[in-house]
Parts: sequence; structure tokens; C-alpha cells
Amino acid sequence: MRVAVAGSSGFVGSALVAGLESAGHEVVRLVRHAPAAANEARWDPEQGVVPLARLTDVEAVVHLGGVNVGSHRWTRRFKRQLHHSRIRSTTVLASALTGLSVRPRVFVCASAMGYYGPDRGRELLDEESGPGDGFLAGLCQDWEHAAQPARAADIAVCHPRFGLVIGPGGGALKPLLPLFRLGLGGHFGNGEQFWSPVSLHDTVRALRFLVEQHGCVGPYNVTAPEPVSNGEFSRVLAAELHRPRLLPVPGFALQIAIGQASSELLGSLRVVPTRLSEAGFEFEHPEVRAIIRSAL
Repeated sequence: MRVAVAGSSGFVGSALVAGLESAGHEVVRLVRHAPAAANEARWDPEQGVVPLARLTDVEAVVHLGGVNVGSHRWTRRFKRQLHHSRIRSTTVLASALTGLSVRPRVFVCASAMGYYGPDRGRELLDEESGPGDGFLAGLCQDWEHAAQPARAADIAVCHPRFGLVIGPGGGALKPLLPLFRLGLGGHFGNGEQFWSPVSLHDTVRALRFLVEQHGCVGPYNVTAPEPVSNGEFSRVLAAELHRPRLLPVPGFALQIAIGQASSELLGSLRVVPTRLSEAGFEFEHPEVRAIIRSAL
């Protein structure tokens, strides 16, 4: 199968390209710099430029692009960048696909569990659950809506709503490891809030599943089937590193350190991958210990 991937140099994107190629698929990497390899094609979403000639006979397109949510404090300017980087690129790519003489079968466009809001307590959240409120919820709704041109052209559109992706060298675990390795790690706030992690390995497998399986359409929560409290997550992480788990990180300290983004760490999202499971997908790392071990 010929698959185009935008956002192919990111944490998830680079792993996905490797996973697709190892499975025998031909990958076209949509990049924003001058192509440096035969499998790269330059696109420029700001200028509305998409290399349609390189997308001939592409059966699936995966879009993972967007400024990293955790890379800066959430100033007004940065939130505009987060929004624009996702909505503009998705709109441009989805619209361009409709101009192909032979359109791709499926457009897999990233989203996130932030769709459900910053804090839903102990409520079990699947794909039938309504959207939440707050900045990320609004961003995710706009992000998914931006793929509408592809839907209108009868391209199957899937939205993987990623949880906290945990993997070697990056993702949600990266900022935690230095403290925990020094024996200074602890839970956030009261530690009772639910986190919904997923291993990078299973994230790539889930994306491949959405690309390869005919009939997949709509939102899919890409989270392990067993959400865990932040307190339990920190306990398992400390144990796997053979380090003590010390004092918790107070909520006010997080607010001072990272600003509004702290709501995403202190809030509770108990998300389950109902639609993936119903479609026959099986997680190789279904619970927190397996997820952390896969990253370490």
C-alpha cells in the first residue's frame, strides 16, 4: 500500500513511518523543507501548496502535524499558534485530496483526548461521550471539523484521539524521567485524577490498523484499555526505576511552573478505546506497567 504521512519527523510520525515501512508499505513523507530523500515531498500549508503529483495512487493519508502542545507556556500567542498549525494544515490537506483524480480511501487525521475537556472526574469516556469545555476541547473540535472537505468527498476520515503517548526518548514520559531517576518524583496534586496513557508501540499499531482495515471511520480513542490514577502511575514509574517516590507536586506549583497547561495534568480523563476494541484491535501493552516498561 502507498501511504502519505504529514508530520513524519515528530515523535509519533517517525515511529509510524518506520512501522509502515517494516510492514512493507511504501511511504511518501510530506515535509516542509527541501526534500533530502527519494521518499520525501515538500508541501507548504501556509501557502496552500500540496504536491498532488506525488500523491498519485496513495491509498491512505495520515496527518499528524501541529505545534507541540507542551513545548511552551500557554500564552495567547502560543495558543493561536497551536490552533493555526492544526486547523490550517488540516484544511489545506483535506481540500487538496479532493482534487486527486483517484482519491485516497482513508484520511487519518490526528486529534487528542483533550476533546473531552480538562477534567471529567471518574466518568468513563468513550467515543460516544460528548465534548468537554476549555481550550483543548475547542481546539480538538475545530481540528476534527477541519477535515470536512475530505468527508464531503466520500473519503473515509478517522480521528485518532491520542492519550498520553509513552515511548523511548519522548512523549509524556520525557519531562518526568529526570526527576524520577533522581528519586525526586511524585504524583501531581492529590494523585487521584485519572490519566489515560498508551505506549508508542501500540499507538503506531493503532494507526496502522486504521490505515490497513477497510471500513474504519470516525473517532477512535487511542488509549490503553486500563486508565490509571496519576498516583498509581507515579508509583509504578518509581518502582520500575528502583527509586523512591517522594513528596507530591502541589497543584499551585504546577500552575506557577507551566501556567494554564497545568489543568491538563491536574484534571481527570478516564478514557477507554471502545471503538478500537470493537473493531478487533488488541493492545500489546494494555496496562501501566507494560506501558512504562516498553518505554524504559
